[in-house]
Amino acid sequence: MKKIMLSLLIAFGLSSCSLGDDIQDTCGAYEDVSFTGFPLLCNYSVKTMPNNATALIVNSQEKLEVNFTKHENTCTVPSDPAIDFTKNYLIGIYAGAKPTSGYAIKMSSIVENNCQIVINYYEKSPLPNEVITDGTTYPTDFILIPKTSKTIYFNKTTQSANTMIVGNYSSVCAGGGCLNFFQINDYNTIEFKNVVLNQYNFSQYKNTTTGKVGDYTLFLKSIPAEILNLKGQTKTYGAPDSSDQGGVYFELRQDGNTTKIYIDNKDTADQSVEIKAFKKAIQDKITALKKYSSS
Repeated sequence: MKKIMLSLLIAFGLSSCSLGDDIQDTCGAYEDVSFTGFPLLCNYSVKTMPNNATALIVNSQEKLEVNFTKHENTCTVPSDPAIDFTKNYLIGIYAGAKPTSGYAIKMSSIVENNCQIVINYYEKSPLPNEVITDGTTYPTDFILIPKTSKTIYFNKTTQSANTMIVGNYSSVCAGGGCLNFFQINDYNTIEFKNVVLNQYNFSQYKNTTTGKVGDYTLFLKSIPAEILNLKGQTKTYGAPDSSDQGGVYFELRQDGNTTKIYIDNKDTADQSVEIKAFKKAIQDKITALKKYSSS
């Protein structure tokens, strides 16, 4: 495996490395590693945003405070900023300075062998039909990984940024296990933790990989044409949760557009045969993912 290295800030006792370094594999077969997506910027700001692509490995509270400034929670949901560095390391990845919005960087999967950990990541640029704003941006991503003594490398991939989110919700037992939300890509599936009713900006939630390879392309085939044609709009079918009956949530992020769908759990007059079938497909997918994540 070729491991394309990002330059590392000195936060882990590692030297800086240039992009393109080719490290030979000498430590056996690779296995998947679970990790936790961490909304660090809800409670911390980066003291100095790097202008170039950079990765940061933080293994102590002291080093966290060297690189970040703590502030009050700026997200709309409760956010726990605590990190147990006896069990976890914080990994940050920075795309560097970009001229407009529409750029992103994301750690997508991790593998390890007997002596190395490889963090796969991808970058996104503005798409032709995407609405962007001028002004310098600094895309970042942060995760927690289990504490390790292995050497960590960063491998740039060409994965698609297209993704979807499926979920169900009910006000009857909000916070009591009735809000289940999963993100599906073609490279992994993640589960969002402690989602708050009607607060569906998922960048503010911790999330964990389920260990299940995503099936975005397969599930895309089940989406009705009337939903695909919305291309960035939001639509509600019926009156979800108006009588404590709950609802189904679907979000499609495709080619720079984000389409959001809310569907009443009850079959209503505005739900076509295709929409009802799609609702059932979402419900079945959530049931399957819940079983997988708990096993």
